[in-house]
Amino acid sequence: MLKEPLPVSAGLSEKPLVLVVDDEYGPRESIAYTLSADFDVVTAERASEGLQRLRERSFAVVILDIRMPEMDGIRALEAIRKIDTTVSVVMLTGYGTLQTAQQSMMHGANQFLRKPPDIAELLSAVRTQAQAASMRRQQIRVNREMESMNEALKREISERQPDVWQARAAVELVHDLANPLTVLIGYAALLVQEAKRVAYRDPEQGDKLHNFADVVSRAAEYCHHLADNWKQTTRKTAEYTDLDVVSLAKEVREIIFSTTARSS
Repeated sequence: MLKEPLPVSAGLSEKPLVLVVDDEYGPRESIAYTLSADFDVVTAERASEGLQRLRERSFAVVILDIRMPEMDGIRALEAIRKIDTTVSVVMLTGYGTLQTAQQSMMHGANQFLRKPPDIAELLSAVRTQAQAASMRRQQIRVNREMESMNEALKREISERQPDVWQARAAVELVHDLANPLTVLIGYAALLVQEAKRVAYRDPEQGDKLHNFADVVSRAAEYCHHLADNWKQTTRKTAEYTDLDVVSLAKEVREIIFSTTARSS
């Protein structure tokens, strides 16, 4: 069963989770130490252990060695994608060939690095892939919210025929807002991630980036507000009651003639 996307980070103190799966102790711990300043790192020495960690928690990035006993990285990658389609996977191997890289990408890897990786290259790759995973999860969450809102509006259309044109307009508006809203929230998440990284060396700059994220988030909330307002208009349908025109005419006639008779 696929996991729900990670929740949006609540503050600058939270670090993205990274899982390092490598059967060799030295490279595994070296990578964990290199990443520990910017990420919360969990390690596993076997693919089966790494898969169990993924079932228990949601990670931003998995760093996966290709050459391992019992289950190699390619088979582990296939299993990872059955557990979580949004996590970023960086493949590592000391036997890097074009064919191996292509095989990794075909099975859903996001990036391929030679082992041992260059420190700067490793940090850059993991930062980029953590941000990409966050955006994918934000987009999935927003899309689900929009789909839910659209379904609710469609139900109202079928129930409220007098104002069906207005409900249809609301559905179209919510649909049109989905794409820019996804972009706004996605970039807000990127700014938060960037602010966390920058705040370690420059708190003032980190706060500035976090303020930018707040601006983008407010714009996204405004889009939500517009969509919700349109949704509410579909509920304000006019109320109608049945009218017996014949009976009304008879009542009018009786009133007219009885008044005329009294006047005579």
